[in-house]
Amino acid sequence: MRTTSRRTSFWTAAAVAALALWTSAAPSVSYPLYAAAWHLTPATTTAIFAVYPVVLVVVLVVFGDLSDHVGRRASILLGLAAMLVGAVLLAVAPAVGWVFAGRAFMGLGVGLSLSPASAAMVDLSLPAQVSRAGSVTTAATATGLALATLVGGALVQHAPAPLHLPFVVLAVVVTAVLVLAWFLPRPTPSVGLGPWRPRGLVVPRGLRGVFAASATSVTAAYALGAVVLALGAQIARQLVGSADALVIGAILSVSAIAIGVVAVAARRLPARVLVPGGAAGSVVGLGLLTLSAATHSLALFLAASAVAGVGYSLNFLGGLTLVNTFAPRRHRAGMLSSVLVVAYLLQGATALLLGAAATVSGLQVALDLGSPAIGLVCVAALVLVLTLARPGRAVAADPTPVPTPVPTTAQEGPLA
Repeated sequence: MRTTSRRTSFWTAAAVAALALWTSAAPSVSYPLYAAAWHLTPATTTAIFAVYPVVLVVVLVVFGDLSDHVGRRASILLGLAAMLVGAVLLAVAPAVGWVFAGRAFMGLGVGLSLSPASAAMVDLSLPAQVSRAGSVTTAATATGLALATLVGGALVQHAPAPLHLPFVVLAVVVTAVLVLAWFLPRPTPSVGLGPWRPRGLVVPRGLRGVFAASATSVTAAYALGAVVLALGAQIARQLVGSADALVIGAILSVSAIAIGVVAVAARRLPARVLVPGGAAGSVVGLGLLTLSAATHSLALFLAASAVAGVGYSLNFLGGLTLVNTFAPRRHRAGMLSSVLVVAYLLQGATALLLGAAATVSGLQVALDLGSPAIGLVCVAALVLVLTLARPGRAVAADPTPVPTPVPTTAQEGPLA
């Protein structure tokens, strides 16, 4: 079968990563509409958000290293098919139960495709360009977030059927990427892995310190993302005093744009620089976000979104860099999935707890409680990375270079 070139395959995998985050954030500007149409509480809207990471965690635990055995291409295709089902369910949803089902399929799709797409970009990179894979993954996911808020906001505000059309467009885009992914290279056999079976979390012996640092760093990013995606539209709507979904989407996209810009600018930095920078950006961003809600300042909210985007990007990129640098290729996808299991599980818990607090006591109390907790996760990531970098605690990078011959893109490869 005809397959695409290494370069085209690399960017197809990047498109899958972008689409995964577009799918993740697609309902973010629709939550206020759902609340108005079906009289939902903040707890229910955050539960809609949380069902996605909960399902995704189950998928990552059971199928986390699937693509290390069956190939990146096969796992990506399965994931895109599930995303398509989820988008169609939301496009035709007549009631909130359909939205929950659609979000579950979206979680299934992203769980099957995001880690394989990320690892595929590493597989397809030349040895001297491996560091680029992490920055492109982060930039791609930021692009997906920006598209979700901007395209979704425009369609919700200025197109007919605002509860449905954004997901029709998403379904069309998923179909287009699915066609591109069909032509990804087929895998070469993996050596020494044997037949696939559910294995739970994959953490190679000797890399537990790397795993802990990576998982905590990505968790800090995804927990921060939970605040922005689960509550950001409602916070922005209160501050702007407008129901214009495009305006709200544009405000939310500030964070995504900052994520993408920083991912490109910081692509060559080591994890020992990325994670401390991410911790600082996240803590400052959370402080500004809490202050903006307390003072009803849109300017502070915009600043908080930008700074939080910087923190998210550095934390996420730092976590990916650790795995891409130290994980052996044959375990890379499984270890990435294990990192994402921890991150998404805590992201879902963060969203549910913040939603419950917002329902009972209001958004301000939710932010007052959530911000310090997420700040502590950032500090923990910082401590773990600095401990890892101490003399005597160094971990050898995977000595196996990324092969130049026929890539195993089809073999596999976040958040918040």
